[in-house]
Amino acid sequence: MRATRTLATLDEVGAGDHVLQVLDVADDVVDCSRAFLADGALFGDKVLIIGSASRASAAFAPVVLDPARLDGSLISAVRREAASAEREGYRSLRVLHQATCDGSAGSAERLLRSELDLEEFAADSGALVVCAYPRGDGGAGAPEHAGCVHPHHLGSRPASPAFQVYRTGKDGWTVSGVVDADGASAFAAVLGTLLEQTATVRLLCHGLDFLDAAGMSALADAARRLPDRKVVLEGTNETVRLAWELSGFADPSIPVVMAP
Repeated sequence: MRATRTLATLDEVGAGDHVLQVLDVADDVVDCSRAFLADGALFGDKVLIIGSASRASAAFAPVVLDPARLDGSLISAVRREAASAEREGYRSLRVLHQATCDGSAGSAERLLRSELDLEEFAADSGALVVCAYPRGDGGAGAPEHAGCVHPHHLGSRPASPAFQVYRTGKDGWTVSGVVDADGASAFAAVLGTLLEQTATVRLLCHGLDFLDAAGMSALADAARRLPDRKVVLEGTNETVRLAWELSGFADPSIPVVMAP
């Protein structure tokens, strides 16, 4: 079973980890990730860098993918490289994702979709994925949702949002922490992206402590936005279920199922 984890250094990245690394704007991504990249040769992993090519990139990775130049989706290209790595006899795929966002809604949506795809890919394949974000606000650095969709963090995880969503098996995702007003928009964005990809989103909520009014509204709105879609929350505690009912959200018109 995967679980959240804090890493002191990138030397601790293991199979199936999806790590958030936050860098200062002036930091060189490849240089700061040198240990992670160099370990590819040590452990027999194929190294893939997602981002703009550079002389430093070429020293570590046989393949560099520029998202701006891809014909299809990023995850399709990553999966092709994983299949190629398996045919070539590598142990696994080791991915450094240089994440960028120009601050526009479209860019943030594409990045969130890519992050959830990479989270699912790492969990299901055992690949090692590090996503490097520049420190800053949504326009210049890591968007609000970056911290909540990485179960593993270098140093410490961002204080807000106070929840995490991560892949736990072939059939579902885990939600832990507290979904409050500070994280409601990020929670809605994550749910909306998942619902675009599957008719029923299964959330394992044993670690979900509470949903405040804003969090419940975000859940209801995301579930209602697409027709014939449903969100199933399993393992919710009594407080979460009671708050949902007393707030009037336990309504047949809202395609959300809460179960203990």
